[in-house]
Amino acid sequence: MMLSASPTTLAKSSLEEMLESLRRRDEAEKPKDLPPALPSRPTSKARLPSARRSLPTNFRVDADGQIGLLCEANGCGLSEVKGTEEGKRKEKELGLRRNSFGSKKMRTDANVDSPYNLKTIEEQQEEETQGESRVSASKVAVKEGGKGKVDWEENDNIGYFIKKKLRVWCRLSSGMWGSGTIQSTSGEESFVSLSNGNVVKVPTSELLPANSEILEGVDDLMQLSYLNEPSVLHNLEYRYSRDMIYSKAGPVLIAVNPFKDVQIYGKDFVTAYRQKATDSPHVFAIADTAYNGMMDDGVNQSIIISGESGSGKTETAKHAMEYLAALGGGGAGIEGEILRANCILEAFGNAKTSRNDNSSRFGKLIEINFTALGKISGAKIQTFLLEKSRVVQLAAGERSYHIFYQLCAGASPTLRERLNLKTANEYNYLIQSDCLLIDGVDDAQKFHKLLEALDIVQISKEEQEEAFAMLAVVLWLGNTSFQVIDNENHVEALADEALTSAARLMGCAPNELMQALCTRKIRAGKDSIAKKLTMQQAIDTRDALAKFIYGSLFDWLVEQMNKSLQMGKQYTGRSISILDIYGFESFKKNSFEQFCINYANERLQQHFNRHLFKLEQEEYELDGIDWTKVDFEDNQECLDLFEKKPLGLLSLLDEESNFPNATDLTFANKLKQHLNANPCFKGDRGRTFGVRHFAGEVLYDTNGFLEKNRDPLNSELVQLLSSCNEQLPQLFASKMLNQSLNPAISLDGSKQSVATKFKGQLFKLMHQLENTTPHFIRCIKPNFKRLPGKYEEDLVLEQLRCYGILEVVRISRSGYPTRMTHQEFAERYGFLLLENNVPQDPLSISVAVLQQFYILPEMYQIGYTKLYLRTGQIGALEDRRKQVLRGVIDVQKYFRGHQARRLFHELNKGAKSIQSFVCGDNIRRKYYSVEGNRCSIYPSQLLDEQLMAVIYLQSVIRGWLARKHFNNMHNLKQLNREGAKSRRKMSRRNSEAKDIPREQQIQVLPSVMAELQRRVLKAEAVLGQKEQENATLREQLQQYEARWLEYEAKMKSMEEMWQKQMASLQTSLAAARKSLAADNAGGQPGRVDSASPHCYDSEDTSMGSRTPGGNTPVPDVGGRENGTLHAVSNLAKEFEQRRQTFDDDAKSLTEVRTAQPASNMNPGDELRRLKLRFETWKKEYKTRLREAKAKLLKRGHQESERVRRRWWGKISSRPPKDIGFK
Repeated sequence: MMLSASPTTLAKSSLEEMLESLRRRDEAEKPKDLPPALPSRPTSKARLPSARRSLPTNFRVDADGQIGLLCEANGCGLSEVKGTEEGKRKEKELGLRRNSFGSKKMRTDANVDSPYNLKTIEEQQEEETQGESRVSASKVAVKEGGKGKVDWEENDNIGYFIKKKLRVWCRLSSGMWGSGTIQSTSGEESFVSLSNGNVVKVPTSELLPANSEILEGVDDLMQLSYLNEPSVLHNLEYRYSRDMIYSKAGPVLIAVNPFKDVQIYGKDFVTAYRQKATDSPHVFAIADTAYNGMMDDGVNQSIIISGESGSGKTETAKHAMEYLAALGGGGAGIEGEILRANCILEAFGNAKTSRNDNSSRFGKLIEINFTALGKISGAKIQTFLLEKSRVVQLAAGERSYHIFYQLCAGASPTLRERLNLKTANEYNYLIQSDCLLIDGVDDAQKFHKLLEALDIVQISKEEQEEAFAMLAVVLWLGNTSFQVIDNENHVEALADEALTSAARLMGCAPNELMQALCTRKIRAGKDSIAKKLTMQQAIDTRDALAKFIYGSLFDWLVEQMNKSLQMGKQYTGRSISILDIYGFESFKKNSFEQFCINYANERLQQHFNRHLFKLEQEEYELDGIDWTKVDFEDNQECLDLFEKKPLGLLSLLDEESNFPNATDLTFANKLKQHLNANPCFKGDRGRTFGVRHFAGEVLYDTNGFLEKNRDPLNSELVQLLSSCNEQLPQLFASKMLNQSLNPAISLDGSKQSVATKFKGQLFKLMHQLENTTPHFIRCIKPNFKRLPGKYEEDLVLEQLRCYGILEVVRISRSGYPTRMTHQEFAERYGFLLLENNVPQDPLSISVAVLQQFYILPEMYQIGYTKLYLRTGQIGALEDRRKQVLRGVIDVQKYFRGHQARRLFHELNKGAKSIQSFVCGDNIRRKYYSVEGNRCSIYPSQLLDEQLMAVIYLQSVIRGWLARKHFNNMHNLKQLNREGAKSRRKMSRRNSEAKDIPREQQIQVLPSVMAELQRRVLKAEAVLGQKEQENATLREQLQQYEARWLEYEAKMKSMEEMWQKQMASLQTSLAAARKSLAADNAGGQPGRVDSASPHCYDSEDTSMGSRTPGGNTPVPDVGGRENGTLHAVSNLAKEFEQRRQTFDDDAKSLTEVRTAQPASNMNPGDELRRLKLRFETWKKEYKTRLREAKAKLLKRGHQESERVRRRWWGKISSRPPKDIGFK
């Protein structure tokens, strides 16, 4: 698409004219007495390009969103110059400035290092010559505004508040802000009635409008109608008093440290934010936004947590990691290792300071890697500038690192004996500050949790004991003492318990350790001379060894944890980095550590300003949209003070550190000599100097600066460590030797100092963060005493000013957080258009979409390359897009389902057809094979098989009958034997009784004897009766067997006779049918042949007889009617049915052989009845057959001949089964 506009043309487009007419109409309809509008936002022309920013004639926007200039061969450069000059002239006429502070580029110095390589040398030089006075003037204005200057919008609104006597904010004599109602005004002064009833007189110019009560406690400061310092302070205090510690300031999350446990964490809250059940500000919401941005857009994310020491950065970082661990797997496996790694870092890297009980004394960046499915695959920990001096030197009221106290309190007896551990109050390094305990903290319990964490991150027990041994070495080195041995203050170490314990744990001889601590070798040519050390030199050497061991141990632990966290890691390019770095510090005495810490915070503040102020406003300016600047305090000048070469703080520090005879005092004097003209530097007496940081002015004491920056370690100590028997000291020495063999060389050829190395780490960190989408969390410290529920307004206000929270809210309210190129916007929302006559270029499509959804012109602006939308405007488009896409997906789903079902039915039908053909083919093959086998068997073989089956069946039945008969006979014999035995016993008893002598016989009563005799007689009678019954039963059984054999013979004969009779009947019927067929074919009219069946004439009553042959007249069937035909047919069917009935009866009689012999059924009687039934039916059937025959003879010859032929033709054409004959 080609877009062009004349540089000298100021004519308004039709879209602009329409917008202006709408504005005029709104102003005409607006009532006169209404509250003033909210703080004004930049007016939007809602067109491309703006009238005051004319496009060059050769400007072009491609379909893919790229911009370019159409240059002719010879006139390209000239047109560019003319367009630029004309644009400058028009801006001057309209009273506008180019490159104002609200949209300025980053001003860089050619001698200042920067991690952002965004400008060329020519651009930097051009910016150096522009508006130095403008920058300084803007800074003064910002500083004055931070002290209570009222914006012009608020001053305009105050008139309405005074008129309506509404609630306002006024500054009290104590410096605090008070809320009240305006009672009256007198000139430049107003009388305000405070909420407590007091009336105060304040200048009218210092009054600020207050928000309505309905806006109290809003979770986003952008929702405040009037944005000023007291409104923000009151809103945060309102929420803080109700344990709502999180608030939003546009894109920034504000977290106020509650100094107590607040019940807003745990699994329930994690689930709520995962399922989008709540949208209140929370660290979980920030982590969820980062996670969704990484998964949806495929862009790495970063969560930058900043704030003063004691503001709760470490706890906030832990909660963010807990939420990401829950999203990435649920807390087991690699997720649990990441959380436990943070516990190890806290033990070895955190300490109690005067402002924080758990202050991070190092910086850390935890990069959590995710798979394409959103699961955690690994992590990497980066650390920055561990405060090693805390190991050997403590301030009053502070502690060393937590691990020392935890080891002394929680070590097991075995470990305590191996390390020769004492209590914490027996080590010199720990008792310097007279602070050994932290209220509410159990060091022994913390140590047990540390051991669990070390196990989870897969650090073996042996390695853990070696690490604890190195900690014990540090503690015993602190107890090593020296004694002076001569007048030159030379010393030697005492071979006491401390030195011997340290030497034993290191794995070296005590005398070797004594020699390394008290002497230093000086090379003189090829020889070396051992020089004894003074007391201070020996102490410094001992402390340097202790710091080196602890620093090396900390680095080794980080390496071991990284190895564990990166095992099996599958890098997909998706990560979320969480930065938790030490906060801004300002103590009574600030040394080299605070110098580096505050420099790091300056760099982080610049990163914050760059993303929330500079880059955003630069983009607005470059894309040609109307924008009113938002002033903010830029700390670039303070960074220049640190980084500028060759006269920056870091450069002068390195330069002075390289001079052998330099001292801390000479360093301080050099700073004052070269930097006094810098507005951010303040010289002071003696060895101190001051720096005006973004968070306030800090005085630094240069005592120890040079020594800490050099961080020296004698070669004798390195050799001692390399000769030790233990593994860790050797490892530490080998790394030190490798660094000495391949040192990182600076420009002047010297080894990098601590400050230079830290600067390089910061630059690398900034470069890494620059490639991510940042999410900022500002932690606020509500009071100095770390008391829950206490809210100090001046302290909170100071932090809000330092962090630029109000400016962030202002730029977020008036800015355009949603921005998309025309091509991206058209591709994403172009399909929502209802009209088809819109030009198909991206810009036209974008404008048409905005107009279709009635987005107000004030809610968006159109730039050269991008479309800018205010907060909340993209939501309606996204909702509509999701709705349409959901409908499209539903239509596609049903259509694809229909296609799939139709395809399935077709495939199913085809499969069934194939299966039917295959099954039919298989069945046919099987049938043919069976038929072939059956045809190949001879009839004799079939007969033999049937005969064998019959014989087998008969043998089974006869065997069963024989066994049953045998059992009956056996039972009878058993009864007979028992009866005979009983009789013999009785007779034997009687004989024995007779043989007894009379004198031995017992006198028996006559009545008893008679009873016994009666019983005996009765038993004998019963026995005889039973024997007779048995004999009768045997005779009956023999009779039944004989009768059964007789019945079998009769049945066989009856079957034969019945079969012969039926065969005779069938033969007669078949002969009759053949005769009739022959007669029909020969055409004889009168009679049938002599071969006519005799069964039509008569039948004998005997089973096998037939009527004698003769010329029986054949009925004339020529004139037969349908009734006669049906009668004959019925006779044939009845014959067939009767035949079947008699067959069934005969078969039922044959089955009587399987019945019991004593059955009530009499086969003879049944046979007679069957025979009688047959004779009766035969006579009746013969009679009916004669009647049918007589009816046939009554018909005429001519007609009967035709009917007969037709009827007998039909009968002969049918198969025998059709009429029931077999």
